[in-house]
Amino acid sequence: MFYSLVNKVLQSTLRKYVEELFEVIEQPLERQENILMDFIKKAKNTQYGQLHHFDKVKSVQDFKAHVPLSDYGDLKPFIEKMREGAKDVLWPGKVEWYAKSSGTSSGVSKYIPVPKESLEATHMNGGRIELALYFNHNPSSKLFEGLGLRLGGSTELASHGKSNSGDLSAILIQNMPMWAEFRSAPSNETALMSNWEEKIDAILDEVISQNITSFWGVSSWFLVLFNKVIERTGAKNLLEVWPNLELFAHGGVNFAPYEDQFRALMPGNQVTFMENYNASEGFFAVQDDPNFDGLLLLTCCGTFYEFIPMSEFNGKSSTTITLGEVAFNTEYAVVITTNGGLWRYILGDTVRFVSLKPYRIKVSGRTAHFINAFGEEVIVTNAEEALAKACSTHQCSVRDFHAAPVFMEGKEGGAHQWVVEFETRPQDLTAFTAKLDQELQALNSDYAAKRRGNMLLQPLQLIEATDGLFHQWLKNKNKLGGQNKIPRLSNERKLIKEFLELNEALRND
Repeated sequence: MFYSLVNKVLQSTLRKYVEELFEVIEQPLERQENILMDFIKKAKNTQYGQLHHFDKVKSVQDFKAHVPLSDYGDLKPFIEKMREGAKDVLWPGKVEWYAKSSGTSSGVSKYIPVPKESLEATHMNGGRIELALYFNHNPSSKLFEGLGLRLGGSTELASHGKSNSGDLSAILIQNMPMWAEFRSAPSNETALMSNWEEKIDAILDEVISQNITSFWGVSSWFLVLFNKVIERTGAKNLLEVWPNLELFAHGGVNFAPYEDQFRALMPGNQVTFMENYNASEGFFAVQDDPNFDGLLLLTCCGTFYEFIPMSEFNGKSSTTITLGEVAFNTEYAVVITTNGGLWRYILGDTVRFVSLKPYRIKVSGRTAHFINAFGEEVIVTNAEEALAKACSTHQCSVRDFHAAPVFMEGKEGGAHQWVVEFETRPQDLTAFTAKLDQELQALNSDYAAKRRGNMLLQPLQLIEATDGLFHQWLKNKNKLGGQNKIPRLSNERKLIKEFLELNEALRND
């Protein structure tokens, strides 16, 4: 009875967020301009605001004229000051929390500021909107009669104790409002454990007999947990373990490679799958209609958006357009300005609009080649540097390469698979492969986290290419010469399958 009352009260409280969202949907462009002008007003006396003359910015066009496009490398010197305790740098006040993630060419990790305003008005608000939308479609839901199972990372104290950094999920767990904490599992102590293998077992110890009604997190991490649940309980699916399960809210990585496995684990129509588009930098979109594939762009959650048509993309020299200028089904690079102090920041993601009224998007890829099938964010510079170090150790050289993910199947973990054509072959290919894996972990902390204990990612797989493989592939594509190059990384397996098939054919010739 008590939890039934809790469920009713929380549902009623969350309804207002749906009402506010529908108002925003009707006037998204006005809301966007208001958000930007509010940011400018608040930050005009910061170091960055003074540097770029925010006091002279009176319109979106003024803003674009005064503030250059940026990437993490441009903002890193300001962020480092902030992590050392400086205030009023990119955003007013002193920022305590930094979301740590990999994927930059300038270092192992990047640290995204998460001020109190960003924490509340962006990340927490995005989560509330997602819940409100779910209840809007499921008015008879009993979600809060049970517990929401969350999977988060760990936090660590950084920068001489003057700031805290960790996975965004962990920061959110540390700062969760009381009502959400009350209906969440596992405990904070367990959720923030840094050892992944120990964490999985500890989570199961806590939740296996609890009334779990929802899951929240990155799908690839959950697949590992779910397989452990089935192994421990002997159940055929998750509904036998948690019969009141009704929601799986997921984001962070491409869901498509895992969808069939998840639907087998949660059969029938009892569980609603809701996708979101959030990141360390912000909470950008959410699936407002479970029956519609696109994600509603959140124009009210602490982010001002600009877009660069990918046909015209030229890095920081690109020309942007605003939300009111986007076209249907065209691929754009996303540029964000946030209440976390990211100013005209090229996010690195690409999207296309599948609806313009309301604005709905699908995440289509990245502005550069990458692998992020498991949340590892491996970019080309990571791969090339790791390869160079492995070659130096083993006194060999590489002519060309391509890498792609091997997606998880059942209890089998995923992996990165490399096809490498050597100019000079290493004496010990097995030792070379292990060294390459080791160096990649050293360069990319997110990849290292996924590799820890072989729980999520298995050791790197390397297939040696026959001489002339990549040359022949380009020749077959009529792409020899000019600026045509082998794509180094891919987040799906289409290309690597082509390379493997051609490699086999060349070997048999």
